[in-house]
Amino acid sequence: MPAVDIPVSQEPADALASVAALRRMADQLEDAAVEQAMRAGWSWPQVAEALGVTRQAVHKKHAKRLIAAGVTLRRR
Repeated sequence: MPAVDIPVSQEPADALASVAALRRMADQLEDAAVEQAMRAGWSWPQVAEALGVTRQAVHKKHAKRLIAAGVTLRRR
């Protein structure tokens, strides 16, 4: 992936706050996308491959939240 020229604040506190906000946003986007995929019938391996992580990692991160949201999860 090519480097992206992103302007960074000269103030370390501002730059770090921006990084933290982007991480929160990325987590929210991932949560929504994983839920959408699982509601559409995707399997854990399909979701894991799309995210570039292991099936175990995606299951550990998202299973409890998805169950609480009433999503029917596929076994494999």
